[in-house]
Formats: sequence, structure tokens, C-alpha cells
Amino acid sequence: MDYFKRLLDLLKTEKDEDKQSYQALTAALSVSDRRANGLTWYPIAIKDTEMSLGDYLIVELERTTHQEVAHSFRSGVSVMLFSNHDPAGDKLEGTVSYQSGNMMKVALRTDELPDWSRDGKLGIDLLFDDNSYDEMQAALKLASSLREKSEEGRLIRVLTGEQSPTSGDDQGAAKQISARLNPSQQAAVSKILSANELAIVHGPPGTGKTTTLVQAIKALIDRDHEQILVVAPSNTAVDLLSEKLSDEGLNVLRVGNPARVSERLLSLTLDSKMMAHGSMKEVKKLRKRASEFRDMAQKYKRNFGPAEREQRKALFGEARSIIKEADRTEQFITDDLVSRAQVITATLVGANHYTIRGLRFGTVVIDEAGQALEPACWIPILKARKVIFAGDHCQLPPTIKSAEAARGGLSTTLLEKCAALHPQSVVLLEEQYRMNEMIMGYSSSVFYDDKLKAHGSVAHHSLFPGDKPLVFVDTAGCGYEERAEGISTGNPEEAAFLFRHLTRLVAEIAEQGNGSGSREQGNFPSIAVISPYRLQIDLLKEQLRHSPTLQPYLDKISVNTIDSFQGQERDIVYIGMTRSNPDNKIGFLSDIRRMNVAMTRARKKLVVIGDSATLSQLPFYADFISYAEKHDAYQSAWEFVE
Repeated sequence: MDYFKRLLDLLKTEKDEDKQSYQALTAALSVSDRRANGLTWYPIAIKDTEMSLGDYLIVELERTTHQEVAHSFRSGVSVMLFSNHDPAGDKLEGTVSYQSGNMMKVALRTDELPDWSRDGKLGIDLLFDDNSYDEMQAALKLASSLREKSEEGRLIRVLTGEQSPTSGDDQGAAKQISARLNPSQQAAVSKILSANELAIVHGPPGTGKTTTLVQAIKALIDRDHEQILVVAPSNTAVDLLSEKLSDEGLNVLRVGNPARVSERLLSLTLDSKMMAHGSMKEVKKLRKRASEFRDMAQKYKRNFGPAEREQRKALFGEARSIIKEADRTEQFITDDLVSRAQVITATLVGANHYTIRGLRFGTVVIDEAGQALEPACWIPILKARKVIFAGDHCQLPPTIKSAEAARGGLSTTLLEKCAALHPQSVVLLEEQYRMNEMIMGYSSSVFYDDKLKAHGSVAHHSLFPGDKPLVFVDTAGCGYEERAEGISTGNPEEAAFLFRHLTRLVAEIAEQGNGSGSREQGNFPSIAVISPYRLQIDLLKEQLRHSPTLQPYLDKISVNTIDSFQGQERDIVYIGMTRSNPDNKIGFLSDIRRMNVAMTRARKKLVVIGDSATLSQLPFYADFISYAEKHDAYQSAWEFVE
């Protein structure tokens, strides 16, 4: 089957599954449950309204309570304004045009607000995100149609494996490379500068992928004086790059909604830059005048005659023509800001934001490409002559809702495909700055051909002199049996044992004193307690609440799933493997990329607790246990029986 036709079919399967599960979820939830899941703001207050082009009314909303609850509202998503007096009847669809903090602007297809909007009990629901799927489908169809065109289709043919990538012999590249980078990072920058169509930066945990990318982008701009588009699958990843690029003195424009609402980041957004623009005063004046005409029009009541109707119509017409003028001025400001930016940053779908929809770029950089859904990658790729992928396909893949689509290949990323098709375009970052070399060693041998090296500053660091950086504690034969509950799995005895072990370690650290473990001096190490299973996380959190010795250290201890720790690091990491059963079933522990993420979060000490009899059914775990034995890092839980 044709490459893009197959992707379109897989995307349709994924969309159908996603939509069904979303609708089933929202239909079954009360307004407070939807709010807790980040799908609803309730209650809200209408702070202001302003006219827009066409038949749209822009409504500014504020959520007045539950402001600490995380949510999924962002610019461009479809929403439903509703009244909880009659949620089935009193509702109005719209699109979010702006969102920041607890404020949101929504474009509603109406001239004026309905009467029920003045009766309180208002809320706003997030509707299913058709927009992202529509953007992905459109990109795949466009890629398919451009593929055969000689010049426009070249990059597409390279990425689908029909042609090989080429590179220029860039003699000037070496001068552009920062001396702050290590040899493999310098090789990556050199590859990026010399590539004509494709370069891939494979960045294992702790190897300074972001630092490398930032220096490469800076070098490209210094050399080519061309605008660069930098994208990533998540807002958090986009925010991180935006700040780092801005810190290097580049003019960065962040398109879309940042996840982190820091002053530093907000100053890079289009809205913030527009407010600071010299022509914005004129826009505000025009909008105020339009608002005055609209208010005059709305003073006419419904039971008026033909003359009043004409007068009302004329006032609305005048308001609209002023709005048009304001919009033209605003468009001039937007175009001016976009043209002056050296780097534009956005999410993958945000790469088609209305402000940059028609733009083309010499280079597009896709960060965290190991977690990026392929159809979403084609949105920014179609704007580029050259693409840079950065990420690690040996860590977590993208989240796929449909098992059928995942089996069909949707879970395989474009980064993964291109690394296999064009190994000559890949540079592996080989020096890591996070882990003690014993923690790093097993991951390096399994995933990175034993090529990782620990930088001298971290290779031998430990919690205190003589402490072992790696421990596998074997619970085989202890009777710590797993228990299934719904679709998740827990192991209460293993959870209790983990905190007994951690309590003992904390006491040892405190005994060392002399600052390295002193709670008072604020130097106490950071700790992550990780499990692959949600049920086990709940049990672990419960155990932590009932561990009196650990209460003074709660601000240093995080308990969560593996997925939530991707991209993070801690001094100490405990992994509770949970699975222990006579049938030797390990479920999704067999996803060894997920375990690679878990095992590479630790800087100074990694403690893995599990049942060797159950785990050893998979060679990955059998070999890990052998690795621990070889490094004198194997212990039996029996050694800790009190």
C-alpha cells in the first residue's frame, strides 16, 4: 500500500478510537468530575466582550474557583459555553482564540450573547480535538501530492527512503561550532551544518541534547541568516527550548500557548510582543470606538419599528468597518513581529498556527522526535528544505490510544524510521553528565552499543563515600504476591518493603552528616519512587503517608509513574517492579524502552526491587540481574528481615 495512504488509514483508526473513548468519558462524568480531569472550567465569569470579523463575538472568560486544577484548554481548540441551569439546552459552540493563566478568550458564532448567559452557573467544556487530526490528515494528503515533484518532493522522498540524503562539504562549519561542546556534540553540530536534507541527533539520557541543539541553531543562524522553525510534540519541550534559545541572545517568537506561565516565557509570546508594539495604541483606540457603536446598537429593544431597525443595522455596520480597520492594523503588527523573529517555536500542530501558516523555512528542527506521532511531524516538515530530528527512540514512544493502530505501525516514529534508513545521518551523543558509570553501564550496553561514557564529574559520584550506586533487591520467595485490581496491578508487601529500605538509607545519609546529608543545610538528596503501575503508585503514596521517619523529607520525595519522570532526574531513584506471580507474567514490563527511562533517572543511586523468578522470564531482566551480581550489587530481601 502507498506510504501516505497507509498512514492516513492508521490515523483514521486512531482518531475513531480516541473520539469514542473521549465521548464515553465525558458523557459519564459530572461537571465536577470533568473539571477534575481538566476538561471543564466551572464556574466561570464573563469579564468582557468584543466584536470580531464576520459573525463572531469574542468573549473574555475567567475561571473563578479551582484555579489550581491543571487543564487541557489551549488556543485553537473547540469548546462549548454552557449554563448549568439547563446544560442540554443552553449551550453555544466556539473556538479558543487565547488562553493564559485563568483567563480565556473564546470566539462564539453570534452577534450577541444569549439571555441565559446572564443568569450565572456558566461553564466551558472542552470538545473533542478534531482540529489536530484535521491538520495531520491535511499534511499527509499534501505530502502525498508533493512527493513526485522534483524539487518540492525531494525532502519527502528522502524521509520515506526513496532517495538518500546528501551533505555539502562545509569547510566553514568548524568555525561555527562552540568550543563549550564535547567531541560528539561538536560532531552533531557539524552534521547539522553540512546536511542538505536530514540530520539526526540521537541523545541518550543526560547527554546534553538541548545544549547541542541550541548551539546548532545559533550556528545555522550565524551562517545562513535564515529564520528557523523549532517544534516539539509537547508545550513543555517547546517552552524549554524557547527559553534556552532566548538566553543565547536570539530573537525568539513563541507561537501558541506556553505550558509554563513564567514572566520570562510570556515575554516571548506573540500576545506579549504585540502589546509592546508601537502600533498597538491605534488598535486599542479603534476597538474602543467599535465597542461604543455596538453598545449604542444594543440599546434598541426587540419591539422596534423599521426606522430603529435601520438605525441599529447602520450602527452595527459602522462597528464592523472599524473592526476591519483594527484587524488590518493588528495583521500588520503580527507580520512585522513574525518577520523579525530569528527563531519561531511551536508545537507540531502549532506549526500551522494562522500567524505562520503560509511560511517556508530553510531548516525545521523537531525536538523530542522519539515521542512525536509521525503524521504530526509532517505538518512542520512540509514547510522545510531540511529537517533536523533530535530525540531518543530508545526511550518512551508516542502515546497511541488504538492498539490496532499501534500494531499497524503508528507507534513507530519518523525518527526511528529515518535512523534505520539513513544511519549515515545519525550522530549519537556519547558523553553523559547525569549518572554514576555503574548506573549507566547496563543501559549503555543494551540500548547504545556500549558507546556511552560518563563525564569525569559524574562517573564516580555517590551519596557518601563507600555507598553503592546500584542495588537490585530480590524479593523472590518472600511471598510478596501481586494483586490485580481493574486494569492495574499492585503489590502491597513490596510497597511496604520499599519504604523500609528507603527509611534505612535515609538514616544512613543523615548519619553521614557533615553537610552531605544534613537536612538542616538543605543539601539532602532528591528522591524518586517509581513504578510502572498506577495502582502501585497509589499504594506507595499511602505507605509514604504512614512512614513517620520520612515525614521531614517529604519535599525531597516524589512518587509517580515512569512516564511522568521522562526528562527528569533525581539523586536517588527507587523502582518497584510490582509483578510477582507463579505464572511468571510481566505484562507491560516487557516494554524495555519504558524501563530504560526509569533506570536512567538516577544520578547517584539506583535501587531496583523485584522478584527475580518472575522478572527473569525476559532476557532484559535476567541480564540486568547478572549485571548487578557482577558488580556486587545484588541483595536478597531476606537480608532485611527484621
